Amino acid sequence: MKLSKSLVFLVLSISSTAAFGLPRTPSAVKAAGQFTAPFNTLRDTSPLVQPVDVSTSLSSTLSTSSDSAVSTRGGVGGALKNIDIPLLAYFFFWYVGNYYYNITNKLALKAAGGKTGFPMTIASLQMGVGCLYALFLWVAPDGRPTPKVNMDDIVKMLPVAFCAMGAHCASVFALSAGAVSFGQIVKSAEPAFAAVLSQFVYGKKISKAKWLCLPIVIGGVILASVKELDFAWAALISACVANLFAAFKGNENKKLMDTPGIKDRLGTVGNQFAVTSILAFIMSVPLFVLREGSKWSEFVGLYKTNPIVSFNLIASGLYFYGYNELATMTIKKTSAVTQSVANTAKRVIVIVGVAIVLGESLDPIKLLGCSIGIGGVFLYSIIDSLVAKK
Repeated sequence: MKLSKSLVFLVLSISSTAAFGLPRTPSAVKAAGQFTAPFNTLRDTSPLVQPVDVSTSLSSTLSTSSDSAVSTRGGVGGALKNIDIPLLAYFFFWYVGNYYYNITNKLALKAAGGKTGFPMTIASLQMGVGCLYALFLWVAPDGRPTPKVNMDDIVKMLPVAFCAMGAHCASVFALSAGAVSFGQIVKSAEPAFAAVLSQFVYGKKISKAKWLCLPIVIGGVILASVKELDFAWAALISACVANLFAAFKGNENKKLMDTPGIKDRLGTVGNQFAVTSILAFIMSVPLFVLREGSKWSEFVGLYKTNPIVSFNLIASGLYFYGYNELATMTIKKTSAVTQSVANTAKRVIVIVGVAIVLGESLDPIKLLGCSIGIGGVFLYSIIDSLVAKK
């Protein structure tokens, strides 16, 4: 028993001194007993655990961590550099401008008497407000450079301007005759009008896959109309006329931009939109004079005495000009699929947001029809790309 205790003590002594790098003296071993010889083989020349240079190890660790942190920050910075901040700003203000235009436009129309009030006068003056803003940008210090267009260019821009005027005036009348949400749902069917015109007027073939998407769009619009509490034939017909003008405008604008040299003389996308807006405003004046010119003095009195009309008229004109110019810039910087997604999201935001703010009906059947119609528009926009990948 005494022997086993001596053996255990000897092993522990040797292990501890070796492990912690302590010197192993002969006297310490002899104190454990007389049996030192058999354990001479256990006496190696190096400790089991080597002494550590704390300062070197710590500095190495900190250096490695610092390099990793810098690498991580560089990765995040590199990712941020790849984000197109101006494009995101275009999208944001395009959506915000369109949203507030629809609200201020509807408030001005309601305060002025709705469809029996001054819809054409308001539509024309909205374009006039935008024109004043465009002129200000040309004359302001450090503003936009003025376009170098000639009379021949102006003549070539007249079809686009006429279609822009018709689309805006018909759209304003549609929104004065019914709910904003309903008018926007009908306007979302614009691709159906564009397909017909492209195929049968401009000779541009539309794929069979796109034609098959059109019944989905039309079916969604019909379903949304069934439960529309503010349904009016005037709103439906006017929105369809607006779609027709918008479809013509798209095709005419494409023809205009293919004209050699005109882009260089216009200078910028903003100038293109400004010149088109000025021409559209000039064309709209005879229309509102013909329809509502006899009530001009009544409108002036209403404008002076009713701040809801005056404020929302000016605000809607600025919003209309601003969001349309931003939409033009966004289209120039993105692909067709991105445009389709953006337009789809914009319709949903405007329909739901404006309906909530203005207290318009959001019946489940109407929302279902809205979802089907807008989903069909989105599918129409990307179907050719999906089919081509197969």
